[in-house]
Amino acid sequence: MVKPGQPRPRRPQGRWSPVQLSPVILTVVIASLAYATPPDMAFSRILPAAPALAAAMWPVLPTVLLGTVCFLLMIGLSLVFPGLGAWYTVAGIVAVTVAAAYGSHVRLQREQSLFQVRLVADAAQQVVLSPMPRRFGAVEIESLYLAAAAEARIGGDFYEVADTPYGVRLLIGDVRGKGLPAVGTAAAVVNSFREAAYDEPDLAGIARRLEASSTRYNAAFPPDDLAERFSTAVLVEIPHDDRTLRILNCGHPPPLLRSRDGLRVLSPTDPAPLLNLAGLIGDCYSTDTFAFTPEDQLLLYTDGVTEARDRDGDFFPLTDWMRHQTPSRPRDLLDGLHRDLLAHTSTGLDDDIAALAVRLRGAPGESRGALSRGGADEG
Repeated sequence: MVKPGQPRPRRPQGRWSPVQLSPVILTVVIASLAYATPPDMAFSRILPAAPALAAAMWPVLPTVLLGTVCFLLMIGLSLVFPGLGAWYTVAGIVAVTVAAAYGSHVRLQREQSLFQVRLVADAAQQVVLSPMPRRFGAVEIESLYLAAAAEARIGGDFYEVADTPYGVRLLIGDVRGKGLPAVGTAAAVVNSFREAAYDEPDLAGIARRLEASSTRYNAAFPPDDLAERFSTAVLVEIPHDDRTLRILNCGHPPPLLRSRDGLRVLSPTDPAPLLNLAGLIGDCYSTDTFAFTPEDQLLLYTDGVTEARDRDGDFFPLTDWMRHQTPSRPRDLLDGLHRDLLAHTSTGLDDDIAALAVRLRGAPGESRGALSRGGADEG
C-alpha cells in the first residue's frame, strides 16, 4: 500500500499500448473462436488464460473485472452449447481469477518497494554525483556516468568539481569493490573534497584530508579487510590566472590531454599512495604541472573505460581513440565516448564508468610558460 504523503510510481500516460490491452484482445479472440467453431474444439477452455495474463500488467480491480467478464462469457457459451461441459471451465476461471488478483497485489507491492529503493538510490546519487554547472568562468566541464547494472543509479566511481579561490578543482576516483560499502566510501571521499577544496591551499593538503576521511570511514570494517579497501583518485587544479594544470595522482589511470601538438598521457612523476593506504606505504604527495592552453581537451576517466572489453576480450583503445578526436565541445567528446564504448562492448558494460571532459576557453591571463616537470609521456 502507498502511505499518504508518499510519492507514487509513475503510471503510463495516455492510451493503453497493445501490450497492455493484450488480455482484452486474448479474451475477444478466444470467445470469437469458441462461438465460431464446433463445440468439440473447446476453445473456451483457454479462457482462464486471460485473467492470468492480466495479473502480469494490470492492477487488482481490472484483473478481477476481466475474470468476471470471462465468467459471464463462459455462462453464455454454456447456454448456446448445452453439451459443452462448461462448468469445469467456469470453476477454472474463478480459481485463476482469485489467484491472478492475489498475484497482481503481490506484484504491485514489489513494484512499490522497488520504487522506494530507487528513490533512495536517487538520493544517494545526489549526494555522491550532484549536478554541476557546465561552465566555471573560462573552464567548460561535462560529466559522464554509466552504471554497469541496468537498474543501478550509483556505484563506486565518483567525481566532483569545485570553483575555489585557488582555481577550479576537480576530483575523479574509483572505490575498490561494489555495493553499499563502495557507495559509502565514495560519499565519504566526495564530501571531504567538497570541504577541503575550499580550505586547502594545495592539492597535497586535499589528498591528506581525503585520506583521513577514507580511513575514518573504513575503520568501521574488520581490520583484516582494511588492506583490501582502498580508492584511486586524481586531483586536478586549473588556476584562474594561469594556463597550467596541476595534477596529483593517487594510483588512478592518468588523464589524457589533447592539444595542438598531439596527445599527451599525463602520468605522474611520483605516484601518490592510494587512499586508505598511506599508513601502510607512506604519506608522500607530489604535484605535477602541465601546460594547458585554450581549446586543449582534458579527459579524466575511471578504469571502467580502459577495461571495457569486446567479444574477443580486447580492451577499449582509449589512447588511440582520443588521439583521433577532433577539437569539440566537452559534451560532444563524452557523447562520442559513450557511443563508441557501447559499440565496442556490444554485450554491455562489466564495470561502472565515470569521465570528465574539460576545455579551457578564452585567454585567462598571460602564460607563464609553465611546462611539464616530467612524468608526461608523449602520445
